[in-house]
This record gives sequence, C-alpha cells and structure tokens, in this order.
Amino acid sequence: MIEHVYRRAAAARGVGQVIVATDDERIADVVRAFGGAVQMTRSDHRTGTDRLAEVAATLSCDVIVNVQGDLPLLPPTAIEAAVAPLLNDDTLQVSTLCTPVHDEADYRNPNVVKVVRTQSGDALYFSRSPIPCWRGAAPAETIRDGVPNRWGQALKHIGLYAYRRTFVGIFAALPPTPLEIAESLEQLRALEHGYRIRVVLTDVASIEVDTPEDLERVRHLVAVGAQV
Repeated sequence: MIEHVYRRAAAARGVGQVIVATDDERIADVVRAFGGAVQMTRSDHRTGTDRLAEVAATLSCDVIVNVQGDLPLLPPTAIEAAVAPLLNDDTLQVSTLCTPVHDEADYRNPNVVKVVRTQSGDALYFSRSPIPCWRGAAPAETIRDGVPNRWGQALKHIGLYAYRRTFVGIFAALPPTPLEIAESLEQLRALEHGYRIRVVLTDVASIEVDTPEDLERVRHLVAVGAQV
C-alpha cells in the first residue's frame, strides 16, 4: 500500500521530492526495496504532524504536503489541488481537501470526518458527527459548485494537508486543545488556536483505509484495475 501512495504522490505536478517518514525499519525496508526515499525519525512522536515537523526542519522548500499512508488510491491531481491555495495566497498556512458526501452511511460513519466551510472556503469545523444537522428531512439532491450532492451541504474531509514548511514546526509545538481531544482530530488544534485552514472542494472520492473492510475494498479495486 505504501508503494501505491508513494508513486501517486511522485506523479503530482510540481512535487520536487517524495520522502517516507517513519520510525519503523520494516516500512523503511519496503520503501528502499522499490527505490523510494525514506527518512528515519524518532519513535516518541505523539502524532504524524510531530513526525512531519522533524523532517521539515531538515528541508528548505516552501511547501510540504503531508500524504498519509492510508490513501493508496489518491489521484495525483488531489495533491495539486491542495497545494494551489498556498501558491495563490501568501497569508495561508495550511490547506486540505473535501468532497461531497453522496452516501448516508458515510454521513453517519464516525470514521468518515465531515467538514463545514465558510463562503470563502475556509474550515468552520471538522467532526466525526454528522454535520450539518438538518432539523427536518435531508434535502433532495442539489448542485454545489457544479457537483451533484444528495446531502446538500455535507462534505467529507480528505486527510491530506499542504503546509508552509515554516508553519509545520509552529503547529506541532501548539498545545493540544479540548475539541481536538474530544474528536481525536488534530486539525481542530489549528482552528482552536485561530489559524485558517483552506478546504478545497474536489470530486476526488479516494478511499481512506481506516478499517479491514476498507482495505478489502481497495484490494478489489486494484485487482480489477479500477480508476479511482
């Protein structure tokens, strides 16, 4: 799975280097075997962002994209979409992606993180709970930014982040926040400390491998050669 993620990240336009950051020699061995670059990190990091910050401190680039290893079917264009806001707005420190929710099971699944945004596309809140919550019945299919969406304003967060390199260390050093702890969602720390997160709407529907069932779905799609 890590090789799929690596090669898709490397295929994105504008990516200068792909590095796998890990403290596990087994993962490092797999990456070296397929010719990938790997950087060993300390084993005491609490979060992936802490690990990213250790690597970021050794680099000189302006933008770093954190692609998690649970996105084996991520299109390279998704990385390009996440980076674009940082290239166009010097005041932004971090951006991420979302896609319309079309399935009620996803809308209610706590493993599927939902996000609500401002009119300008910045995150208002991320939650494992179904948001927004309609007081009446869910609306019929609507069109949002040209995309059919059965659930109106419901947007699924895609766990990929583009950061200013200089912000990664700042973010990692911020103390954990109550909402972050309650939802177990690290991005809420940035919001609670007053930082903006741009959330780009895409039509990407890449599967995040959070459960054994997700892994089986991905294996099936890879086996049949599906374009996801």
